[in-house]
Amino acid sequence: MPDDISTDCVIEDDRWETLGLEALAERAVEAALRWHGIGGEVVVMGCDDARIAALNADFRGKPRATNVLSWPSVEHVPHEPGAKPELPDEEELGDIAIAYDTCLVEAEAQGKPVADHVTHLLVHATLHLLGYDHMNDADAETMEAAERSILSRLNIPDPYQEKV
Repeated sequence: MPDDISTDCVIEDDRWETLGLEALAERAVEAALRWHGIGGEVVVMGCDDARIAALNADFRGKPRATNVLSWPSVEHVPHEPGAKPELPDEEELGDIAIAYDTCLVEAEAQGKPVADHVTHLLVHATLHLLGYDHMNDADAETMEAAERSILSRLNIPDPYQEKV
C-alpha cells in the first residue's frame, strides 16, 4: 500500500479560494487516510451547483445539484453489511467534486461553520473512495462511526448529533 498522501485540488469556482478549499481538502483527506493507516492520491474539484448537477446527471442519472460526489479508482470488493471494506491497494484512490452553493446552504441551515461542514463532506467522500457506503443501515452506521472518529481527531463536532 502507498504511504505518501497527496491531495490535488482543482478550483473551478473562485469562491472556494476564499474558503480555503485546498487546505480543507488536504486536512480532510490526510485525516481519513491516516486513520486507516494508508496513503494515496485524491483529486478534489471545487465547483458550483450547475457543474455538480451536470456531473450528477451524467454519472448517476440525477439531474440536480448535490453537495459532494466521489469516483473511486477501483471497483470495491463487496463486504458483509456493517463490515469495514477491504482497502484499495492503489496509489490513485479517486476523484471528489464538491459544490460551493449547496455546501453553504446546508451549513447555514444546520448552524455549522462552513469549513467544518466541508471537511466532513470531504472525509465522507474519501471514505467512499476507500469502499465505504451507506446503502443499508449497518453500512451507514459503520461509515458514520468512522466519520465521527476521524472528525473528532480534527476537533470537529459530531455531524450526526441532534441539536436540542
